[in-house]
Amino acid sequence: MHLGIDIGGTKTDAVVVDAAGTVLARRRLPSGRGGDAVVAAAVEASLAACADAGVATADVTVGIGTPGTVVDGVVSHAVNLGVDVLDLAAAFGGAWGARPVVDNDVNVAALGAWALAGDGADRSMAYLNLGTGLAAGLVLGGKVWRGARGAAGEIGHISVDPAGPIGADGLPGGLETYASGSGLALQWGVEGATGRDVVDAAAAGDARAREICERAYYGLASSVRVLVLTLDVDEVVIGGGMTAWGEDLIAGATRILDAWAATSPFLASLQLARRMRPLDIDIPVAAVGAAMLGGGRG
Repeated sequence: MHLGIDIGGTKTDAVVVDAAGTVLARRRLPSGRGGDAVVAAAVEASLAACADAGVATADVTVGIGTPGTVVDGVVSHAVNLGVDVLDLAAAFGGAWGARPVVDNDVNVAALGAWALAGDGADRSMAYLNLGTGLAAGLVLGGKVWRGARGAAGEIGHISVDPAGPIGADGLPGGLETYASGSGLALQWGVEGATGRDVVDAAAAGDARAREICERAYYGLASSVRVLVLTLDVDEVVIGGGMTAWGEDLIAGATRILDAWAATSPFLASLQLARRMRPLDIDIPVAAVGAAMLGGGRG
């Protein structure tokens, strides 16, 4: 059995899965803030999930996905968790009795989405996470591709318009500014507003909000284009909180991809729109991916 823990900015999601990735038990709790609270929430959710599954803690492998940069189990720059530096593997392992495997949350979500697709080891996939930020996890040959310095998939920092709005990273027209929750809110400029507020305002007919949403469609379409042209992956799976936007998001990006295909025979041959697939928001891909990672996959 495998235990997977997805530590998010607001919730910690723990699952117990079998070798095929089937979820046998799941527990979600509010995430803590600060190193001690983060570890305590992860341990509590994990104990509850194991109890629900009827398995002993000693009988599960453990994997954890977390925001931030992860090197040898040490997490840094996990701003949403209030963590500057945390040796998560050591801290959780000390409380649990066994050291977990720890990786970035988008990487483990990519592994989970790939494992649940069940299409075979040779199938390549990019998991594009549209959440508070924007980044991609890459699974090539059944393994997560992290790159030389762990930056593979950080496409949110790619600028697609040098005259576009300035993002949190100081760059103009970045994909993360165009197609993430924080990016929409940043463009909206209303104190305390969220990306959901911008989407709702657009639906109510606000012209500026509709313009921001149109840029989000362009950002998603551009992300798919970048990932396919760079790696020629079999598919780009779209996940993250922004997918709660629903069909409008996918339809808007598809409209732009189709327009590009209509003017470029080369892009038409790549069938970009057909290689984009939204993921069911209720599937715990990050927790499942963490479990698979702990079990030696990825």
